[in-house]
Amino acid sequence: MQNMFSLAAFVSLMCLASLSCLHEVHAQPLVQKESPSASKLAIVWTSSDPEVAHRMVLIYAHAAKKAKWFDEVRLIVWGPSSRLLAADKDLQSKIQDMKKDGVFLQACVVCADSYGVADRLRELGLEVKGMGKPLSDLIKDPETHVLTF
Repeated sequence: MQNMFSLAAFVSLMCLASLSCLHEVHAQPLVQKESPSASKLAIVWTSSDPEVAHRMVLIYAHAAKKAKWFDEVRLIVWGPSSRLLAADKDLQSKIQDMKKDGVFLQACVVCADSYGVADRLRELGLEVKGMGKPLSDLIKDPETHVLTF
């Protein structure tokens, strides 16, 4: 009987200790670390697929700016997409609308030169320049989300 009383006392004591710990955990306010809110979007468009351009890249980039999902939206034309943009009148028209609405337009000069379209992209209003360092800076910037298509 003495052992049973001791066991019951021990179990009761453990329950009280558990409840006390539980109270301590819940009594303290939850502190969440604030993550920096990314207010900039950089889209690296590399695909030569016109459907990807028409149905995803340009639609999202333009909507992100117009709907103010981000404070700054930048479209970087890189690789085969530069040749596609230089040849596709519909894409060129969409790019002009994006520019009017405040989307920053850039293109990699090395890629544009390799496709022979650097001058055409400049005529369309894109800033054509070396993009290796600027892209690296964007990737490192905690305020910028970088998407690649």
